[in-house]
Amino acid sequence: MTGLDPFAPAWQVAEAVATGTITAEEVVRSALDRVATVNPVVNAFTDVTAERALAQARAIDADRVAGKPLPMLAGVPVAVKNLFDIQGLPTRAGSKINRDLAPATRDGVLIERLTAAGAVLIGGLNMGEYAYDFTGENAHDGACRNPHDTTRMAGGSSSGSGAAAGAGLAALTLGSDTNGSIRVPASFCGVFGLKPTYGRLTRAGSFPFCDSLDHLGPFGRSVRDLALAYDAMQGPADGDLACAGRPVEPVLRSLDAGIAGLRIATLGGYFDTEGMPEAHAAVRAAAGALGATRTVEVAGVAEGRAAAFVITNVESAALHLKNLRSRRDDFDPDTRDRFLAGAMLPGPWYARAQQVRAWYRAQFAEVFAEVDVLIAPATPFPAPEIGCRTVTIRGREMLTRPNIGMFTQPISAIGLPVCAVPVRRDGLPIGVQVIAAPWREDLCLRVAAWLEKEGVAGFTAPTL
Repeated sequence: MTGLDPFAPAWQVAEAVATGTITAEEVVRSALDRVATVNPVVNAFTDVTAERALAQARAIDADRVAGKPLPMLAGVPVAVKNLFDIQGLPTRAGSKINRDLAPATRDGVLIERLTAAGAVLIGGLNMGEYAYDFTGENAHDGACRNPHDTTRMAGGSSSGSGAAAGAGLAALTLGSDTNGSIRVPASFCGVFGLKPTYGRLTRAGSFPFCDSLDHLGPFGRSVRDLALAYDAMQGPADGDLACAGRPVEPVLRSLDAGIAGLRIATLGGYFDTEGMPEAHAAVRAAAGALGATRTVEVAGVAEGRAAAFVITNVESAALHLKNLRSRRDDFDPDTRDRFLAGAMLPGPWYARAQQVRAWYRAQFAEVFAEVDVLIAPATPFPAPEIGCRTVTIRGREMLTRPNIGMFTQPISAIGLPVCAVPVRRDGLPIGVQVIAAPWREDLCLRVAAWLEKEGVAGFTAPTL
């Protein structure tokens, strides 16, 4: 590596630091300088941890000079959605209310694990309030802007995570995904994103949204970046029963295995992209490169998505009842109204939603008995303009905010692993979902790596 390309993938940065081609301090200073220059345009960062980052970078450089082996992500700048605990900062979770919290006394567990792997935390990132958002339009911190067209949405709720990776501000970012909040920003911002199986990566040290649906995962500019981060973050941790006892299953070595022998199909029915030209072209390009000539349908997708709406509303409302009573005017009105609606839903509705969810999970299990990997659209369209309230989908005018996630929500409802893959095209980015059975992140990443190798998928740097 000569000089420093702000869009270099994380694995290249780590290799350059390890070989002494560039120092970790030079990498971090360059990233901080770019944040100072570009962030006023995209509004991805809400907090910058410069002193901490530079101190860690100098320690990495000292280890290299001393001949000590460096960890696999040494010197790689990382930033995280501000619902992760960052030592010394209140965990704002995109809200006004949380800024009154005491500063976190330690980092979230996934940050600790990335730091142990050598990654350097450079800050916290903008997000939709309490993660209840698909647009990235935060009422308190301002809209996060798409690096490919700053008049357009970055997607949500991990808006800053997608925008920071896409804008060359951080080589790796972390986000959360309850109904699509990793895959939507990845699709809109043209980066790779991984939503692991529910319960795979611990959520300890992050602010919750909806406990039975919340996932955490990485964004990167290459599939290898996702695999490195994912491998570094695996393992159970106190504070999250959902991932108790799961074995560590590294995926990095599987990336070059190719797709021979894999049974790959395209999801049809509910996931059909008729009338969605950009999404349709992306799915066709991915399926064609993979030789996926079969299309399968899954029963009950609309019902599963409806169940996810109910579960999301009820669980999230219960978390915020105290503040809804005492600080209602400090919420974004749109977020507050969704919480209030959830607080009024009858208990039997929630119980029924969980029953439907279990039935719907079984429908996918039947499909995975015959298919290894499924390809589906990530979003129905590229990023809309900021402030867009309605869109036309299949000839019908529909609300923008909930329907951005029409293809992601039915997948996270049952906790399946998914890699969001940006498909190369002219114009605004759009991605596809590569979906596998529970605990088979290796298959998601293996197929994504094939698409990247074949040139069908990949990150394209914006002009900023």
